[in-house]
Amino acid sequence: MLKQRVITGVLLVLFVLVVVFLLPLSWMAFIFAGVAVLGVWEWASLSGIHAQWARWLYAAALIPGLAALWLLCDLGGQPARAQVQPWLGLACVFWSLALFLVKYYPSGADLWRFGVIRALMGWLILGATWLALIFLKTMPMGGLLVLLLLILVAAADIGAYFIGRRFGVHQLTPAVSPGKTWEGLWGGVLAVFIITVIVFQNLPPTLAHLRIASVLLLAFAVAGASVVGDLTVSMLKREAGVKDTSHLLPGHGGFMDRIDSICGAAPTFALGLILMSY
Repeated sequence: MLKQRVITGVLLVLFVLVVVFLLPLSWMAFIFAGVAVLGVWEWASLSGIHAQWARWLYAAALIPGLAALWLLCDLGGQPARAQVQPWLGLACVFWSLALFLVKYYPSGADLWRFGVIRALMGWLILGATWLALIFLKTMPMGGLLVLLLLILVAAADIGAYFIGRRFGVHQLTPAVSPGKTWEGLWGGVLAVFIITVIVFQNLPPTLAHLRIASVLLLAFAVAGASVVGDLTVSMLKREAGVKDTSHLLPGHGGFMDRIDSICGAAPTFALGLILMSY
């Protein structure tokens, strides 16, 4: 199982690097749209949609939404930040609300137990993630920004895993994910802090207007949003009584099991860059 997990993980990393750095924006948008559709297909089971035809119909319904975002935000040309900001802001409002849903689970589950509410959540989460990643790619040094986002998310996850395993005592959200601890959370924050300081020390002169306090604030927000994304999907899986969202990725479960943290972090990172006048 470990060997299979490692092989799949390496292939996923190579896949992302090729898509982000070697393919044109339109191809990146198309391929990531395919991943988003697969993620929504997996989300269907978390929404109580189990018939295969209904799951694929629900997933296919995301495609017109992504096409509309591509056109409305002019992602294929020179997207105006004012066009993208409201959609990213809506996603960040959702993740702020999700923080409270996770904190008060299961007592607050009545707010989202309706299948239609969970179905709408899936479209919003995957659509906003796709928008954020494509928009990041259109920005100056866009490929590096996408890579930095993934590194920050990975640092938060790896730091939380090792520190939590070694020092973890106090559970973060026992009703949602008993294995996660406050010590692990702060371990992830520490890892993100180290990565952010290294990146800040090597910023190009064109970004000299950025201040370390603002950059660190954004990095910590991204780390926090990645944790909320992870916990939100864990909450939905616990409610649905499943361990993985699917078995599409050998050794890893489904796409949502791998990108749940990115779903929270990507809109936060993109919106933060806009507000910082990157």
